[in-house]
Amino acid sequence: MITTCGSVLRSFARALTGPRAEPVLMFVEGAAGEGKSHLLQELADVPDAPEPARRWWRCGAGGGPSEEDGHRPEATLWLVDDVHRADEDELRRLRGVLEGLGPGSAAAVTYRPEEIEVPGLPLGGTPMTYPGRLTVLTNRLAPWDEERVRRATEEALGGSGCTAEAVTRLHERTGGVPRVVVDLLAMVREQWPAFTGTAAEVDAAGVPPRLAELVLSRTHAVPPEHRPVVWAAAVLDGPAGRDELAAVSGLGAGTGTGALLGALEGAALAELGEGRYGFAVPLAASAVRATLPGPVRQDLHRRAANVLSRRQPVDWAAVAGHHRAAGEGHRWLRAVERAAESAEASGRHEQAITLLERTLALPGLPPQARARLAPLLARNAVTGLRSDQTVEVLAQIVQDAALPPAVRGELRLDLGLMLCNQMGRSHEGWQVLEVAAGELRDVRSVLAARAMAALVTPYWPGVSVDVHRGWLIQAVAAADDSGDAAMRTAVLANHVGLAMSCADPEAWELVEQLPVQSTDPACLRQAARGLCNAADSAVWLGFYERGADLLAAGRDLSARSGAPYTEHSAMGTRLLQQWWTGRWLGLDKRCEDFVAATADMPFIASDAYVVRGLLAVAQGDWGEARSWLSQQGTFGTEKLPVPLGAAAAGAVIRLALARQEVTAAAEHARAAWKVVADKGVWPWAAELAPWAVEALARAGDGAGAHTMVRNFAQGLGRRDAPAARAALVWSRAVLTETEAEASGEASAEGRRSGLLEAAALYGEAAAAYGELPRPYSQALTTEGAARCAIAADTEGDPDDEGASGPVPDAEAASRPAPVPEEDAILPVLAELESCAQRFTDLGAVWDAARARALLRTRQPVRKGRPPGRPSHADQLSPREEEVAQLAVSGLTNREIAATLHLSPRTVEQHIAGAMRKTGALSRRDLAHRLDATP
Repeated sequence: MITTCGSVLRSFARALTGPRAEPVLMFVEGAAGEGKSHLLQELADVPDAPEPARRWWRCGAGGGPSEEDGHRPEATLWLVDDVHRADEDELRRLRGVLEGLGPGSAAAVTYRPEEIEVPGLPLGGTPMTYPGRLTVLTNRLAPWDEERVRRATEEALGGSGCTAEAVTRLHERTGGVPRVVVDLLAMVREQWPAFTGTAAEVDAAGVPPRLAELVLSRTHAVPPEHRPVVWAAAVLDGPAGRDELAAVSGLGAGTGTGALLGALEGAALAELGEGRYGFAVPLAASAVRATLPGPVRQDLHRRAANVLSRRQPVDWAAVAGHHRAAGEGHRWLRAVERAAESAEASGRHEQAITLLERTLALPGLPPQARARLAPLLARNAVTGLRSDQTVEVLAQIVQDAALPPAVRGELRLDLGLMLCNQMGRSHEGWQVLEVAAGELRDVRSVLAARAMAALVTPYWPGVSVDVHRGWLIQAVAAADDSGDAAMRTAVLANHVGLAMSCADPEAWELVEQLPVQSTDPACLRQAARGLCNAADSAVWLGFYERGADLLAAGRDLSARSGAPYTEHSAMGTRLLQQWWTGRWLGLDKRCEDFVAATADMPFIASDAYVVRGLLAVAQGDWGEARSWLSQQGTFGTEKLPVPLGAAAAGAVIRLALARQEVTAAAEHARAAWKVVADKGVWPWAAELAPWAVEALARAGDGAGAHTMVRNFAQGLGRRDAPAARAALVWSRAVLTETEAEASGEASAEGRRSGLLEAAALYGEAAAAYGELPRPYSQALTTEGAARCAIAADTEGDPDDEGASGPVPDAEAASRPAPVPEEDAILPVLAELESCAQRFTDLGAVWDAARARALLRTRQPVRKGRPPGRPSHADQLSPREEEVAQLAVSGLTNREIAATLHLSPRTVEQHIAGAMRKTGALSRRDLAHRLDATP
């Protein structure tokens, strides 16, 4: 909004303060509410002008200065408001004042251009004599843009109510007119203290009284015989042509044109664009509609529906609304159907869903209409992104006994798909799909094949992979019988997902069979889904580069073929791939953005929740980790797809072990392992196995740990699953290490031999992860190899008394021990130091601190360093900085002590020292101080 023009203000400043300043006259035009008076106030505050020189003149309020006032010798700033209200006598006196402006004087004159008596002449039809030395300027105010509306909304409602949806709707309905924006925000704030920021809430707020009074007074000023053209604009509720307004008003072309001219002259309507007319403030239409008698309003809506059905392209949703308002039920429902079909064809699935949900939720809908509209809703909901009430609407409709069996089976099929894919209610959805497959088997073979294909998908817990393979046989036969190419592609897409998940040798060949070059949009959507299924499964297997290629192709095809659900699912796969391949920079923000973007259907963001939780574990933010891994309470983790649930469970077990909650870790491990074992897709155990094996072994259940490793190995067989094979070696390393540690009083040589074997296995796992590549897993297993090698070296040192038992002071255990340079452990220490740096580079604060703590237990004394500890009088010591970093990440003193092999008291002392040296007043303040430290 041009409320302060720099050049105008500078001109005014020169006129009022310069030694030979020339007079300035500025006209300010703007519609009602656009801020003319506000601009005058800004001009009144021009710096360096003496206070008595300001003269306000509000036209139409009576009084006002005389003509002689314009010949005053002193510099004067005239602020003349609302010239459109002035009568002829006042205009005459004003012209006299303006003609007499002397050096150093200025005037600003505001008016509404739509209300002045002579268009384009704010001072009336009598010509004014402008002095030659007078500078004359014109400033037309503009409405607020969306960003300015956003700032006003944030000021009025706070951050929680300032949603993009609310701001956009406020800008649309108010036209950006500042006074209307402010008034509407006041109504919103008054009626909804807990405003959630939806467009519906903005619409429900109503019309501000000032706006309603203005538009209704202008409408009343139009002669009664011409008012229908204003009513027509109110019913059309948007820019309309002259002929359209004439047709809707019922006045006919000739009378309609005259009526439109009168409405424009009286500012009841405005020209919104070339040949398009309506209300300057869209919200004003609501005020006019509310005053129309019912029969008149219905006739206007009926004519509006007929007019809009002739526009190209036809906005069938708007046509449907007019038919309904006119009481034409049959035409309304047919228009709704056409609107939904049009939205579906152009990929606007959410628009179709919203319209159909609203329609089907209405009571008394004819059964025939329900049978036509419900499948449309189901089809759009499965392809697009679900709105909250779709499932409930469909669940009620399928209970209607009057529905034809084929329609009911189709609805049940789509309901089952939504329950599984978009709601996370897989157990319930599976049962619905089984019933749908039975209902459709004898009535619609194409849809029966689709239901069977859905039952091929292996991700959901509770059903063995053998059951999915059984359904695959039936689905292939049904699809072949149907002769439908899109259905055969749908079955193939699910076959690809099943085969790739199980690492079947035929999986990659099946991917090549997907018809990605088809000209059939339905086939393309199914092919896109097949590519994304293959990409997701490939990423879980550890084929990250091939998975990335499939993912790029699948996302591109999803976008081109109009499959938003598939496209969003692929985004989750991409987050997983970035986590595993170490592309962590900004990954936490990408996860959070994805969660926010899918807030109305959080299940689709389950990948993002888990990845964000895994990041939090590595960063030491354990409180946040628990929240993210539990999906922030949006739905139960038991509803997660099996591989994702296993990954989340592995992280939860790891946290429990780090907190020394061994019993809880073991219980969680057994429950999570059962889910994977019952499913029988063993590559999905990769993210769970090492932590589950460690939990059972440390809980004393060695037999259970051995069984896990054996079952994992047998389940994998010779399958090509690189991530799972690396995890299997890791699991064996964990089992060997824990057994060596638990050997107790057994011979030191046997204990040392076990630790060296574990170190070798860890090294083998690290090499396998390096090949994938998976840098974080590689660093964790490298750390494990170093840990075992250091423990074995200590075990073999005859001078290391009590090496196999506890030490009385945990701090003493972490002090550097002198090691000869030629000692064989030096390469291990160098590898461990490199590992700690890799953790740091990734941002794994907790892991880096733990690795460095282990390193210090055997780091050699630096040559040339004086005896005793180094002095860090004014700066944080390395240990203080390490403890402080873990403290501000959220770990408790006990958790830090367990990570760094310190006593809780020592941790407390290091935190106190860090706070003293940085001047921090709390742990939160310590975080800011550490961030500010160069």
